[in-house]
Amino acid sequence: MYATPAGRQLPVMLGNIAGVQVIEPPEQWLGDYLAPGNVASIVDWLLRPPAQRANAFVISTDMLAYGGLNPSRIPDDVSTSEAIARLQPLRSLRAQKPKAWIAAFGTVMRLEPTVVVPVGAATSYSAIAQPPTWQYIWDYAQLHDPPLPDEEERARHLRELIGPKVLGEYLQARARDRDVDLAVLHLVADGTLDRAVIGADDAGPVGLHVRDVHTLQQAVEELGVSDRASIEPGADELGSVLVAHALARMIHWTPRIAVRYSTPDGAATQDPLEFAPISATIDDIVHLCGAVRDDRRSDITLYVRVPGTTTAQDAALSQALSYEIRAGHSTAFVDLTFLEHSYDGQAAFVRQMLSLEITGKLDAYSSWNTGANSVGIALSEAVAVGVGRRAATYDPLAHAAFILDRYIDDYLYHDIVRPKLNAYLAERGVPDHEYLAPAVAQDANRKLRELIDPLASKLLRELYPSYQAMKLNVGLPWPRTFEIESDIRLAPK
Repeated sequence: MYATPAGRQLPVMLGNIAGVQVIEPPEQWLGDYLAPGNVASIVDWLLRPPAQRANAFVISTDMLAYGGLNPSRIPDDVSTSEAIARLQPLRSLRAQKPKAWIAAFGTVMRLEPTVVVPVGAATSYSAIAQPPTWQYIWDYAQLHDPPLPDEEERARHLRELIGPKVLGEYLQARARDRDVDLAVLHLVADGTLDRAVIGADDAGPVGLHVRDVHTLQQAVEELGVSDRASIEPGADELGSVLVAHALARMIHWTPRIAVRYSTPDGAATQDPLEFAPISATIDDIVHLCGAVRDDRRSDITLYVRVPGTTTAQDAALSQALSYEIRAGHSTAFVDLTFLEHSYDGQAAFVRQMLSLEITGKLDAYSSWNTGANSVGIALSEAVAVGVGRRAATYDPLAHAAFILDRYIDDYLYHDIVRPKLNAYLAERGVPDHEYLAPAVAQDANRKLRELIDPLASKLLRELYPSYQAMKLNVGLPWPRTFEIESDIRLAPK
């Protein structure tokens, strides 16, 4: 798993919904924003009880090879050969568990480096992550490869600004990550892994990653593993989607999923941080979670609100959601209107759903993040709900906690609280919020709780009036304002 809340928390919460125990290594071994995870301890944990008693495994190859997602984006002391060697415990796991379902997920290295501000421990972090170098690298990486004639002058200027040493380190890290991803595909080919997915992390249709994606796609075809390996957009959602696949497989269920868009041309929506239109991304995620697309006879209907949705289309969408819920159909909802670079419409639609008493009756909700992240989180939640109901192990309190977590994160925080928190920091002379000094981070956490706690309590009452919070803590998991982490435990009143 990843150290991020989406990577670490959500897969376990999915298991809670379905009534299935999902375990992961101790949190202190997963690293943090700057420090890599403890790979040796994680491997030892993986090959011993209680992990070794599991009958399904979902493993981050970035964690095994580098110590996590962030460490995979920087050049460090982990060479290509060492990173590939760190994957070899997967062969030991297969030898110990010949009948287990073993799945793995990795990433094509993101174009944008992990960003820090040179304060505290971050002052000694990789040069490619320091301002303004990270911005020069990102601008360069988004050009065509090789640059088009009208990009040549800009490419030359950016290379000068970055410097040959730092640019060389960045490109070397990209090559290392690609070779590790190729090694993962070979583990599928030889039967070590039953399923693997390599996600293109925050990368659109143009850039240095395109060559990597094509190389990996070609390897999938040449190795003959297209039924068990895929290269697709996304990163943070991949662990959750594979856990959902494992849950569905456990009860021998192949979910049938229908997709409905808020506009007639919604399928063509393009997330600028993904290399394929949203329709292709959704089809990939449906397949990855062990499901099939079936728009006529579905177990789950996924509604997708896309940019450009009109007021009349919003009204029709609300009516459709209400109908599905009244009919007892499993309904998931993803809002991608944030791709318009405004959260106002997203917040307004949540308020509309609250007024119609839709929000707490959905089986899944997600928004704010990239298309693949949002769709993957929502579909994995809906599948976990379906598994629990079919196996008679469904936990409604765990489900409500997951839904509340999503609304607190995607709606309350990013739509309402985060702009206020960033403004508060800016007023105190901290305009950059990518990495905060310890004292500033402590103050930001205090201000976050002041702003969000009453809103979260009110939202719980609106969503689930018959439940009360035994625990409802919200904080910044890392010293930046990009994401929050919620710790929620509900009980009947």
